[in-house]
Amino acid sequence: MSRLAGRRVVLGVSGGIASYKSCVVARRLTEAGAQVDVVLSAAAAEFVGPVTFEALTGRPVVTSLWQPGRALDHVRLGRESELIVVAPATAHLLARVAQGLADDFLTTLLVARRAPLLLCPAMNDQMYAHPETRANLALLASRGVRLLGPDAGPLALGEGEGPGRMVEPEVIVAHAERLLRSAAPWEGRRVLVTAGPTREPLDPVRVVSNRSSGRMGFALARAAWLRGAEVTLVSGPTALEPPPGPDVVRVESTADMAAAVAAALPLADVLLMAAAPADYRPAAPLARKARRGEGALTLALEPTADILADTRARRKQDAIAVGFALESHDLLASATAKLKAKRLDLVVANDAGAPGSGPEAVTNRVTLVSAAGAEALPLQSKDDAAEAILDRVQVLLSRRG
Repeated sequence: MSRLAGRRVVLGVSGGIASYKSCVVARRLTEAGAQVDVVLSAAAAEFVGPVTFEALTGRPVVTSLWQPGRALDHVRLGRESELIVVAPATAHLLARVAQGLADDFLTTLLVARRAPLLLCPAMNDQMYAHPETRANLALLASRGVRLLGPDAGPLALGEGEGPGRMVEPEVIVAHAERLLRSAAPWEGRRVLVTAGPTREPLDPVRVVSNRSSGRMGFALARAAWLRGAEVTLVSGPTALEPPPGPDVVRVESTADMAAAVAAALPLADVLLMAAAPADYRPAAPLARKARRGEGALTLALEPTADILADTRARRKQDAIAVGFALESHDLLASATAKLKAKRLDLVVANDAGAPGSGPEAVTNRVTLVSAAGAEALPLQSKDDAAEAILDRVQVLLSRRG
């Protein structure tokens, strides 16, 4: 899916060692379908040459106000771009932008711009801590400029660690995409997503759990955040890196997940309950590790709380509630029963045994069940399935105002 197809982005690069990471930013935005025009300061071109960015974007790179045939390009790009990202934004660049200086192509473009501006500061930690830098950042923020970072971590070789490191390219691209895609009815909405399995202790070492990877819930959280929502992702144990943007709450047991959901529920406009919490837990967990040599182990299980059902009386008025049904048989009948019993707007049903589907797959083939009937979607990546699910939720949000 070309999420940014046809969108026009200017990537400004100022002269810092972090400029090598900007190559990845240019590539990722281009892969997402955006038309990316790269503007290099003179210092940036000393770190990474324009040919590199031209190869990554397929477009000519601007390095000077005096390039033949580009006399008014700073005005044209300032008018036609939908978003300007500067990564890295050095202390020197921040000071020039704060003062409205226009002494090269990049700063002239920023004065002529109409589009939102996202600055990604990167510098030595002492430079970042300097009162003038802090004052410039505060001034820019007060003018509506978006600031992303810096992170704390390893700085240039020999400089140790501290705040000043440019945020990673994937984070920059995610924030750029959010600025481009954010729109009604998602802006200002609070979305609660659950993901992954839960684990119930059998003894201090072993647990009762399931095969859920958390991919579907993580994809939904990322997609909702990119559309402009404020997202809380409650996740059981997974091996996945959390997506940039959402607030992530890590939990272990079904009871932990129920408590985290209860805490976020009063403000949630949309519930996307994609987790697979354990339905049963050991009735009497052992205080010490059971050993094979001790003979057969008989395990008594008791049901855990039904997290989704327990939200019914406490959901925000007009909240959209989406449940998930992973079944090995009677898929549509089970999904329809869940839709009614748990008062849901939509159930995402998928067959645990279908090829390319199920909890551990990277793809999914789901059927969307609502009061209007069932809609089968094709086999697709879980990211694309998340977008399709949110398209249906968006219709419901628009109707409820």
